[in-house]
Amino acid sequence: MSAASSGPWPDATRPRRSRPSRSPGGSLSPFQAGGGMYEHAEAAAGSSIVDAGIYVDGHRVASPTTFAELFEGLDAHPDGFAWAGLLRPTHEEMSLLSKQFSLSPLLVEDAVTAHQRPKFERYGDTAFLVLRAADYIDRSESVAFGELHTIVGDRLVITLRHAATPDLSQLRDQLEAHPHLLAMGPRTVLLHLVDLVVDEYRPVVLGIENDVDEIETEVFGGSTNVSKRIYQLSREVIDFQRAVRPLRDIMADLRADQLLSDAPERVLQELRDIEDHAIIADERVETLREALKGTLDLNLSLQTQRQNEEVTNMTAASLRQAEDSRRIAAWAGVLFVPSLVAGTYGMNFTNMPELEWPFGYAWALGLMLVTGVAMYFVFKWRNWL
Repeated sequence: MSAASSGPWPDATRPRRSRPSRSPGGSLSPFQAGGGMYEHAEAAAGSSIVDAGIYVDGHRVASPTTFAELFEGLDAHPDGFAWAGLLRPTHEEMSLLSKQFSLSPLLVEDAVTAHQRPKFERYGDTAFLVLRAADYIDRSESVAFGELHTIVGDRLVITLRHAATPDLSQLRDQLEAHPHLLAMGPRTVLLHLVDLVVDEYRPVVLGIENDVDEIETEVFGGSTNVSKRIYQLSREVIDFQRAVRPLRDIMADLRADQLLSDAPERVLQELRDIEDHAIIADERVETLREALKGTLDLNLSLQTQRQNEEVTNMTAASLRQAEDSRRIAAWAGVLFVPSLVAGTYGMNFTNMPELEWPFGYAWALGLMLVTGVAMYFVFKWRNWL
């Protein structure tokens, strides 16, 4: 049974996004924000800031393009919070943020360094979240991974990316279209980010399941290049599992964190819903990994079987060839002695007594016949004929 038959992605209690994300409209629950494929905005000249906003009561009141403007905007709006999106920030920029917001040096070091494992940690009044985003590329039938670092304080949300994915522009647009969501403060941005990343796992799982089905078809079809594809897909599934598996602990840490200490029950329910989807993704990825392992073992068994069949056929052909050679050699042996007798008396030397013997001709013919029949029965007895 193929991995793709492991069951549909369960319907959530809240509407889910489709790919690509729909435009905002109508009522939007606190965790229904969308996300796209690639962000085309470039960082401002001389700065890693891709987009930044100062929000008061859920409305953007300023759009700083530099860190100085960001700090001034926060000072000018003490009731608001800032959301800054950074792309590949430098150590100098992170040091500047560290001094301004009293960030832990360990947090700054982790934020600047890519290839962090997914985790949620708290450094005093600041929370730090690392997530691995995934995107299935149909053209190449491969999975692209991104990394999202998020720093959350009382009045600050900083999202740091070291690659083009995940795209956060549509998420920001949809949240800004619903100020009552942004009015909940930095924690709602954090939870929407988690929801965005987890929702993007679903098409990746479906794409990998389709690849597994295709691989199974190739295996039973006798494809000779399928082993390489199985190995490549197995590596992607392992990387995907490394991105998904830590989410269970992350969700537990989020639920117990002070960010949600006074959160309403609806927010906690939505968090549990996100956790359910993370668990489902983890379980299905584990199923895919087991399916690929079984497919690889099956492919090796089928290849061994085909090789054994080829060896058997080659052995049978060799035996048939040997048998034919033996028959040819036997008939050659049967004809050899009569030919030797005929050649001997065909030399017609003058001093050959048999040439003058009246029974010489009959003798020669009889000798050839007797020796030929004798050789025939000898080879027949030896199963050469």
